[in-house]
This record gives sequence, C-alpha cells and structure tokens, in this order.
Amino acid sequence: MKKEIIVPAAGESVTEADIVEWKKASGDYVEMDEALLELETDKASMDLTAEAAGVLEITIEDGTVNVGDVLGTIDTSAEKPAGSEASPAVVPEAAVPAAPTSTPAATHSYATGHPSPAAAKEMAQKGVSANDVQGSGKDGRITKSDVAAAQPAEKEAPAKSSPTPVEVDASRVTGTREVRREKMSRLRKTVAQRLVNAQHTQALLTTFNEVDMTEIMEIRKKYKDQFKEKNGVNLGFMSFFTKAVCEALRIHPVMNASVDDGEIVYHDYADIGIAVASQKGLVVPVIRNAESMGFKEIEQSILNYALKARDGNIGLDDMEGGTFTITNGGTFGSMLSTPIVNFPQSAILGMHNIVQRPMAVNGEVKIRPIMYLAVSYDHRIIDGSDAVRFLVEIKNRLEDPTRLLIDI
Repeated sequence: MKKEIIVPAAGESVTEADIVEWKKASGDYVEMDEALLELETDKASMDLTAEAAGVLEITIEDGTVNVGDVLGTIDTSAEKPAGSEASPAVVPEAAVPAAPTSTPAATHSYATGHPSPAAAKEMAQKGVSANDVQGSGKDGRITKSDVAAAQPAEKEAPAKSSPTPVEVDASRVTGTREVRREKMSRLRKTVAQRLVNAQHTQALLTTFNEVDMTEIMEIRKKYKDQFKEKNGVNLGFMSFFTKAVCEALRIHPVMNASVDDGEIVYHDYADIGIAVASQKGLVVPVIRNAESMGFKEIEQSILNYALKARDGNIGLDDMEGGTFTITNGGTFGSMLSTPIVNFPQSAILGMHNIVQRPMAVNGEVKIRPIMYLAVSYDHRIIDGSDAVRFLVEIKNRLEDPTRLLIDI
C-alpha cells in the first residue's frame, strides 16, 4: 500500500508553494512524523512530515507546486531494512499519547490522538500529556492550538535553552495610532502626475560633479549689503546658479530641449523652473526668459514666488511651461540626491548643502566650501557626454564668477 504525500492547504489565499529542500531521498526508509521536506509559501515556511512509516519515493524534486499536488509516495508495505539507523522522530516522553480506547475503531487513523511535531514540542514545554488534550485536527490529530487550550497536570519550569517569552502588558502601551486622510489638491495631483510620467516615459540617468564655492561666497560677503540697499532684495546663490545654467544651456541646447511625438523640440529661450517649498508641498514656478535677466530681476522673481508659496497662492499658470529646472535640496541639508526630471522637460540640476572639505589647491591641501551638483537627464535625447560637459560649464562659471559678467 502506498501513502501519497500531498501539498496541504496553508490558508485561504495561498494556492502554491516552493520546495525549499527534501530532507530525505528516494529509497530512504522513513518513520511516521519524520520530517520529509520544507515548503515555503508567500506567507510562511513549513515542514511536511511522513503520515506513515515506509520507503519514500519522490516524484517532484523541486520547483513550485500547487495545493493538492502529489509530491511522492510512502510504501507502507515495505519492511524496515535490517541495520537501518533511521530512527523515529523525537517526541518528548510527556507528549506520547495513550492508545485511544473510547473512539470507535472505524474512525481511528495514524493521526488519532497523535500530536503534530509543533504540538509535541508545545506539550513538552507545558508539561501536558496526550491524555490531557482533545485533538481537533484532521482525523483527531492534536494541534498546537489544542495544547495551548489544555491545562497541564503539573507545572514544570521551562528548560534553560528555551526561555519563556516575556508577555507585554497591553495596558502600559502608550501613544496614538490614529490615521487621518486628506484629499490631494488639484495642484498636487498635477505635479505628481508629471513626476510619474517622467519615471514611466523617460530613460533617466544622473551625473555628478562638485564646485568650489569660495569665489561666490567672497562676492556675496563683499557686495550683499550694497546689493540689498540698491535693489531691495538679497543677493543669494540662486541668481548665480540661474545665470550659470542659462549660459550652459546656450552652449548645450539639447539640455534645454524636450521630446514631442518622436521629435526633439529645441527652445531658443530659457524658462527656468525653480523648486520652492510651499504649504502644499514642493512646487516649481517658472522664471520666463531667465537668459535675458540680470541678478536683480532673477532675485526679485524668486522672492515673489517664495512669498506666493508661503501664502499658498501659487497656481498652475505659474508652473506651466518651463524648459529646465533647478532644485536646491541643500536648504534642507541634503548632501547628494538624484532629482527627478520635471516632465516634459529633459533635464534638471540638483544643488546641495555647502560643506567645508579638504581640497588640493595648487599642490596644497586647503579647506574649501564645496557643493555637490547633480544633473538628471533623459538619455533618449541627451548623451552622457553632453550632460557631463554641461555640468562642467556650470562648475567653471561658478568657480570663476567673473565669466558670468563678461560672457565667456
């Protein structure tokens, strides 16, 4: 007689499992309840044990199997080989069941009054015997939950190697677990859709460089008071970066282009999007024709958008268009990032925080204020060499700001 080894059901939503490993080989003599193989589902792993003693024959060695599949058979008519070292599964003495007497013979099976391996372990730890447990499993098999519900005849101290888990007093747990929902604004939905479109439709790549901010910081320190007194706005880093970007875009126009229905659309103007934090999240208003503006006009535009963002008054018309974007994560302490292109644009420049770092200057080690720069770009139309040279153009103009004034 042969007993089939069937993949058991492991939950309502679990229909298949992977065979991790067979612990026995075809031709081996196995004892009842001896572990045969390990199965793994998307929720848990489990050992499949022998339901009878006999010779094992494996039909499915490995791979993914479905609930109900026959993995092999056990020939229960085969005799145990002489001199075999196979031994029955270790079951604690306290867990060995007494032979059932009250159950009708017709309902008896190998499982009646017999604990599963997990239940046997639990019985040993709780100090209960099979006589104290009523099996509720298939064919009267004792399950772990049956053991948990049983009362031990005599409480025993747990073994030192198996410490009892510490129970947490739920009444002492503090803190809120409330959940709240807020409807996304139309503005936020539009920004989100553009970013998702960029991820789904563009071949995004990022290249990095670093810039020594010494010269720009010296200029700001020397002229910031006079600049504010004359123009009514602060002289910030964004005006330097915007001017440098506009010059670099003029030299590398593909960085200022976009893809439209199989065509590359080039722009002979630079509408620069400036990422600004608002109450509704990060928004990107556009400075139009930034290439024709001076430092004063750029700083005034940025200030106006910052005030509108603070008051929550930035609208879609402020963010429409744009051919290139600058985002400054450094204001929040970011050291390095890979910014996402603002679709349908093809490139974006990421600024980061300024950190004093040791640099080699004319053969000497000096401490300089360094900022890491990142340019993410659409590799469908922009080659890596274009992106690298574009970033180098920005770096050169920032490290020697006089080039921004004399246009070289």
